[in-house]
Amino acid sequence: MTTPALRATGLTKVFRGEGGETVTAVDGIDLTIGSGEIVAFLGPNGAGKTTTVDMFLGLTSPTSGTIEVYGESPHRAVVDGRVSAVMQTGGLLPDFTVRETIRAIAALHGRPERVDVVIERTGLGPLAGRLVKACSGGEQQRLKFALALVPDPDLVILDEPTTGMDVGARQQFWDTMRADAADGRTIVFATHYLAEADAFADRTVLMARGRIRADGPTAEVRAAYGSQTMTLRPPAHAVGVHGIDDAWLADVRRALAPLGITDLEVSSASLEAAFLALTGEEATR
Repeated sequence: MTTPALRATGLTKVFRGEGGETVTAVDGIDLTIGSGEIVAFLGPNGAGKTTTVDMFLGLTSPTSGTIEVYGESPHRAVVDGRVSAVMQTGGLLPDFTVRETIRAIAALHGRPERVDVVIERTGLGPLAGRLVKACSGGEQQRLKFALALVPDPDLVILDEPTTGMDVGARQQFWDTMRADAADGRTIVFATHYLAEADAFADRTVLMARGRIRADGPTAEVRAAYGSQTMTLRPPAHAVGVHGIDDAWLADVRRALAPLGITDLEVSSASLEAAFLALTGEEATR
């Protein structure tokens, strides 16, 4: 049987607050992620996403429960180069060029042959000679992604990976992600862009208050918890109807035709609606 990329069982993390009270950031989650999946981690602030990701990377230890990355401890998997991360925090050396930065990290990993590979893979060729401090926020984010690919990891964990990127760079980034996943690389990303998760994640894990509230194919999460809407536009007014299926839709069209209603629009269930239903929080757009 193939070893999963990541397996968490009963994963719990408890912190002690300033007043001595205990705060449960992650509350006994079970999660298995297979190789080649693209998985979106969603949740409002305080949901436990960041703490969970930190445990995936071995940056913090669970209070209880277990976590394995390709059958090893997270720390061992990181040391072996099987896992890389692109985090929101963590700076770059501003007076290095893009190429010099990648070359330095490649030397640390003993992988000098990866320099040109990752530059091409991430579309950084035109920026290779530019100083890091002269790069935009989105360009620096692409550089961080390139650095994560240097050891040729099996699993890449990304925290808000496209922050600061323009629309074209974001599309190029996700094209690269899809190609990597097709080659067997596993992608786990936390994002506040619900539309991005909807468009690019095969699977969505939605967290709230330290627990997993939904976990499944993104389309199924969207359909199960979001409402589908049909808007009818008769000559004088519009009517909203919820819970539409294809078979009933054809009957509705025929029934309404004598009333002069010809403009009919059906909107699919949205991931945002599922987010709101499951967390009771305001979705971040």
